[in-house]
Formats: sequence, C-alpha cells, structure tokens
Amino acid sequence: MNTPKLEDIVSLCKRRGFMYQGSEVYGGLAGTWDYGPLGVQLKRNIVNLWWKMFVEDRDDMYGIDAAILMNQKVWQASGHTETFTDPLVECSNCKGRFRADKIDANKCPTCGKEDTFDNPSQFNMMFKTIVGPKFQSWTRKVPGGLEGEVYFKNQYGERETVWKIEDADNELGGMMVYDSNAVSYLRPETAQGIFTNFKNVVDSFYPDLPFGLAQQGKAFRNEISPRDFVFRSREFEQMEIEYFVHPDKWEEAFEVWRKAVWEWCKALGLPETSVHELEVPEEDRAHYSKRTIDFEFDFPIGREELLGLAYRTDFDLGNIQRASGRNMEYRPKDGGEPFVPHVIEPSFGLERTVMAVLTAAYCEDEVNGEKRTYLRLPEHLAPVKYAVSPLLKNKPELVEKAREVYAALKKKYGNVMWDDNGNIGKRYRRQDEIGTPYCITIDFQTLEDSTITLRNRDTTEQTRVEISSL
Repeated sequence: MNTPKLEDIVSLCKRRGFMYQGSEVYGGLAGTWDYGPLGVQLKRNIVNLWWKMFVEDRDDMYGIDAAILMNQKVWQASGHTETFTDPLVECSNCKGRFRADKIDANKCPTCGKEDTFDNPSQFNMMFKTIVGPKFQSWTRKVPGGLEGEVYFKNQYGERETVWKIEDADNELGGMMVYDSNAVSYLRPETAQGIFTNFKNVVDSFYPDLPFGLAQQGKAFRNEISPRDFVFRSREFEQMEIEYFVHPDKWEEAFEVWRKAVWEWCKALGLPETSVHELEVPEEDRAHYSKRTIDFEFDFPIGREELLGLAYRTDFDLGNIQRASGRNMEYRPKDGGEPFVPHVIEPSFGLERTVMAVLTAAYCEDEVNGEKRTYLRLPEHLAPVKYAVSPLLKNKPELVEKAREVYAALKKKYGNVMWDDNGNIGKRYRRQDEIGTPYCITIDFQTLEDSTITLRNRDTTEQTRVEISSL
C-alpha cells in the first residue's frame, strides 16, 4: 500500500464534507474537529460495525452508556488526579509551551532559540469544571490569571479546601470561590464509567464469567500539543471494552482478544502489512498494566498507535473497593470462593480509526488519461451506498424514472445520494472521491427495457442490469 500524504487526506476531507476545523468561521480552536455529512455517516458506520462485532454478535457482552461527568472520587481512586499528566516545558524566550517528550529538548520549535527550556513540570490533562452554583463572591481586587487553592472556615468552624477562579480582567472586581466538593472533570476516558457500573450489571444480570462491558462515547483531554489532524485532539470518541475474567484465565482471554483485534482490522479494510503489533516493555506501560500490546498502523504521519490491548489485573476494581467500601467481588455460581475479577481491555479510538480507514482507502490512478482520486472503502463502511443520476437532467421522463429508482433504493438502503450536477463523467469522479461503491444511471434505454447502467467504483466497469435486481 502506498501511504498518501497527510495534506491529501485533509484536503479531501474538507473538500468533500468529511471533516472541518472546529469553529473555523471564528478562526478555529486547536485540537477540535467538526464532522460534516459524510464524516458523520462514516463514523456511524464504524461504530455500528464495532457494536455488532463486539456486542450484538456475542453472548458474553453487555453495553452501557455512563455519564460524562462523574464524582471526583472516581478520578482520585483511579489515580488520574495525580498521574494523568504529560511533561510540560516552557520556552524562556517566546513563552511557548510544549510537550517535553515530543520536541528537541535543545531547540524551540516556535522561535528557534536553543537552550531556552526549563525543567519539565507535570501537566494534568483533565478538563476541570464546577458542578452547580456552589460559590461565594469576593469583591476585593486580586491579580488575575492564576488558579490555586484557598481555605476558609465553614459554618461548623472547620477548615475546608475550596477552588478559586480569579478574574483576570477584574470585570467582577474580585474572584469567585468554589466549594471543593463541587469540582468535577470531563472524563478523560470511558473506561472508568464501565468499572463503576460493574457491580450494577452483576446485580442486575448475574452474568457468567468471563463477560465484558462495552461503551462508546466522548472523552476529553487537554492535550498540550494537539496535532496531526484528528490523530491527537482534545475532544474525541472512544470504543472501549472491559472484559472480566478469573485471575488464572487472563492469558487465554488476552490471546482471544488479540485475534479479535486482527479480525476488526480486517473488517475495516486495513491491509495486514500496514498493521503491526508492538509488545510494550514494562518501563513504557501504564502503571495499571501487566501486559500491553499496541497495534500500530502506517499513518501518513508514520507508524503510530491505532489501538491498545491491555491486561489491567484487578487494579481498577480493587481501587474502587478500597475507596468506596463497596464489595467488588464476583461470587461464582458453582459456590466457589468469591474473588475480584481481573480485566482485559481492548481500547479503540474512533478518530484514529477513521483516519486509518481513510488512509487505507485513499487511491490514485488514471482513467482515460486523466488522474483519478478515489476512496476504496469497504461497502459496509461507505457513507453513500449508491448514487442515482438521470443521464440528462433536462429530460423530464429520465428525471421521473430516476427519482422512482432513487426513492426505492433510499427506502431500502438509506444512504443513497441523488446526483444530477454536471455531466456524467464529473458525477462519476465526484462519487469516486467520496467512496460510493456504485453509480446508477438512468438513460433512454431504461425507459424501454427497465435496465440501468451500473458502474463499479474500483474497476470503473459499467454493466446493464434490471432495476428489479437492485
């Protein structure tokens, strides 16, 4: 596979309505991306495929949808408030801030000066927010722009920690002080919502072990340096599974999920030669992991992580049990000793999956001496299944018949596009570029024998088929 350039992918996505820069009309917001009509459908098709393969087609999986805002104790128990950090450095010359492990430590990428960085500090990537109107307002003037902790005595005379938000522009004439218990975070991962619901699902369904919980949804990380299109952004979607197993059975479960990941990559249309397993060494693994395999893909930006498969032991359930006082043990149906299950976690990033699918599908060739760009998307992922066109849009009888065919296909397949803009050759090129597998043209012969021209995206071959066969 010839890997396309990143700029080619980005250009196609904007030109054809897959993705746009977030808040572009106002100059954009770094690390955010909006999905256009085709991008939304491509994403939905990928999520639906994931849900079908890993939830609907299995009898040991359960779906959940946990809240984005969670009690701050969730993130304290999981270690996120202390350890979910990246190393941050600041250039003393231009004041630019960068992730220390992603730049040349001796040269600033913005101003070009050397030896201007201080020692790295740890920057917590969680987005903090305040839940509810739990605040007091102070009217004295304060220096603006910083955030920290202050203390005051509550109604019982006890000292409490509260978070302060200082008014940098002095518009309020002071600052507002928030009760520390009102602090929450936009979740940086979907996994913790699964773990906090483990006991609920066990109590409701009492499933046989092993079993898994699956969730798809938004996550948020305040990345220091979002970059490389949608590969690393501040708002993204995850598709995660926590698969609960007996502590003695984790290795066989790990191997089963490793094979399942390869099946998933195949279903996405990713060439085997472009997907690589990286056994993560102990010093590079997350603190909760005893084994991790990163599945890497040959992106336009190089070989980077596409998804991960981790053995999390009983780290999360054990933490919840200690911090909450709730029993997280699973009681075997055969009367065996209760135990806290261990966990295998396949974790999928939706945006990176979209980027990989577009990369694998992007093709260029020549048709009749002209350069052609097309997306060789698997049919089950293509945002548009069929495009229907009248050969000539100024012939009412052709338009009427084409509308009839379009309506029938639209009712059956949903993702069908009407296209009568420009000549037929331009329509074909446009549909090729968005990955439509088949174009259907209604011409004068259609009026005589109810056959249409069916054009194949990949081969450009055209055949006559009966309308009823569609």
